[in-house]
Amino acid sequence: MAKVSAVEKNKRRRKLVAGQANKRAALKAVIMNQELPIEERFKATLKLAALPRNGSKTRIRNRCEVTGRPRAYYRKLKMSRIALRELGNFGSVPGLVKSSW
Repeated sequence: MAKVSAVEKNKRRRKLVAGQANKRAALKAVIMNQELPIEERFKATLKLAALPRNGSKTRIRNRCEVTGRPRAYYRKLKMSRIALRELGNFGSVPGLVKSSW
């Protein structure tokens, strides 16, 4: 079996999250509704726990679109500091001026 890269795993997680967002939100609404009986809320908790863990939005990791690096990620540019510096040196990022790198 071929080893799957972390970037591919993250893409799969994004798809799973998108597909299960409505189901998870509905179950969470039932769980948080204090007016419902405790048994019904507990059943909803068990159903939520039975769903795949990768379906949770918190499992998605922000990754650089250039290198796939998960750390030092700039959300606005969707890339890591290393990729930003490299592209900045070539003048490929509009509005970025090299100061003293």
